[in-house]
Amino acid sequence: MALPPEVCIRGAGIVGRTLALLLARERVRVALVAPPVAAEREDVRAYALNAASRELLASLRAWPEGISATPVREMVVDGDEGGRVQFSAARQKVEALAWIVDVPALEKQLADAVRFQPQIEVVSEPVAAPLTVVCEGKASATREALGVSYAVTRYPQHAIAARLEAEQSHEGTARQWFNDKGEVFALLPLDGVHGRRLALVWSVDQLRAPALLAQSAEEFNAAVTEASHQAFGALRLASERGAWPLARAIADRWTGTLPASAQTAAQTSGQAPRTWALAGDAAHTVHPLAGQGLNLGLADAAALAAVIKERDYWRSVGDPRLLRRYERARRTEVLQMSLATDGLQQLFSHGLGPLPALRNWGMRGFDRTRLVKHWVTRQAMGLKA
Repeated sequence: MALPPEVCIRGAGIVGRTLALLLARERVRVALVAPPVAAEREDVRAYALNAASRELLASLRAWPEGISATPVREMVVDGDEGGRVQFSAARQKVEALAWIVDVPALEKQLADAVRFQPQIEVVSEPVAAPLTVVCEGKASATREALGVSYAVTRYPQHAIAARLEAEQSHEGTARQWFNDKGEVFALLPLDGVHGRRLALVWSVDQLRAPALLAQSAEEFNAAVTEASHQAFGALRLASERGAWPLARAIADRWTGTLPASAQTAAQTSGQAPRTWALAGDAAHTVHPLAGQGLNLGLADAAALAAVIKERDYWRSVGDPRLLRRYERARRTEVLQMSLATDGLQQLFSHGLGPLPALRNWGMRGFDRTRLVKHWVTRQAMGLKA
């Protein structure tokens, strides 16, 4: 890169690489910080991406094709006492409600796109730039160094993830079960619409998680088959198991000016003060029960790139007014999703009195309200109409 970068992105995960590609497309010079990483264990994660995320990634030629992105044609959500909500892509007149994307395949597509983008320079250490964007994830060291408060509300749960092989084809159907302890058992379709592989995301009580992880493969197979009510027949473990604690969190500030110690060179040369912004999990996390975490992060990248693209020609990419516009636009949506997912988790975490009957009655009623259900489905898909 002949000229110095205008934006330094700290973090080369999915959100960081997407933002780099969006900015580079607008001829913004980007330094993408991607320090070397040690070989990790098998990655068993899979993300549910909505239509807005798919369109965004496809526009960057970073959408994984073939069986690496499985369309969800149907989704069935069961409560603990007979409540059920069903969603159908056909009824919405769309190709899919969401796509279940294999994480390694998506990361490879993004890495290849970055490699062939001349406006992006991949670096191993942060470099000076008018704007620094922090995409380091929920454990961001840069966010902590900036003195940003990250309010974390921990759930008494861990998520267990794995890949499963089903006896029957899933036919593009995702299933989810809630129980009266607030646990959520979700099976997401993989390997194309006629595949038999499923991604498991099982939110369980934190005291129960170690026992499930310590089970033999045969014991775990029996446990997941029982939890799935044999919706896809017998289930068999087809990968390692991963687990992590669940929490929702949000940063108190998403943008700001770098500390004075980092401003000296800029001030002495008469340049505008350097600024920073947070995006993705560095700014917020939500409960995974709605599968919206990465969709929110990609929407952050799209919103930040949009305000930079639409700026007046004389404004710096790090202009504080632009960054405040970005924060206002994103904070509201993130808070709404965070409260919605937290409310659902809390609703099913109590089994006393009439509450179980009421919540399942509510699920059945919601399933019958076409207009409200249509609106909620479109919102989850990232579509505004």
